[in-house]
Amino acid sequence: MFRSGLKKGLNVSTITAGLAGRYATALYQLAIESKQVDSILQDLNSFKGLIDGNPDLQKLIYSPVFGADEKSASVTKILQQADTNRLVVQFVGTIAKNGRLFAISNIISAFNKEVDKRRGKILAEVVSAVPLNDGRQAQIQKSIISIAGAKDVSLVMRVDPSLIGGLVIRIGSRMIDTSLKTKLNRLETAMKGVT
Repeated sequence: MFRSGLKKGLNVSTITAGLAGRYATALYQLAIESKQVDSILQDLNSFKGLIDGNPDLQKLIYSPVFGADEKSASVTKILQQADTNRLVVQFVGTIAKNGRLFAISNIISAFNKEVDKRRGKILAEVVSAVPLNDGRQAQIQKSIISIAGAKDVSLVMRVDPSLIGGLVIRIGSRMIDTSLKTKLNRLETAMKGVT
């Protein structure tokens, strides 16, 4: 069945993303019921930071050498020592027991996206030719809120000097490109048609 899924165009990252989304949605429902969304969000992000900064923990999580029970016991102990929310400890322990701990970073990212979506917050990537000051970033954020109809926007800023000037803004699958580079490319294409 797994191989036939791959033949139909599915790949491992698609499968992991679907898995992460299902787990994140289930955890979100539990978080809402227990009225602990912010606490769970904070503890999950702290755990992700711990994973990202600790090669030994990464080996434990991603290596097939350790069994599901060993992984579950280890991460449960780590989370309990960090005084992590009880629901997070149980959730991560269950994921480990089910042999799905390899997807924990994706699950945490999906949980963050689910919380943002439910709170009306969107993520926008803004690429500029030069670094933008706080005032300019605030203006862009306000414009994106107006365009997207969102309650709040989280900006991810990136600098790409090849743009020459202007901005490229990505909101989900939507892209707004006002860069000078793109305008010059369009002009060049139009000029080729004239000659």
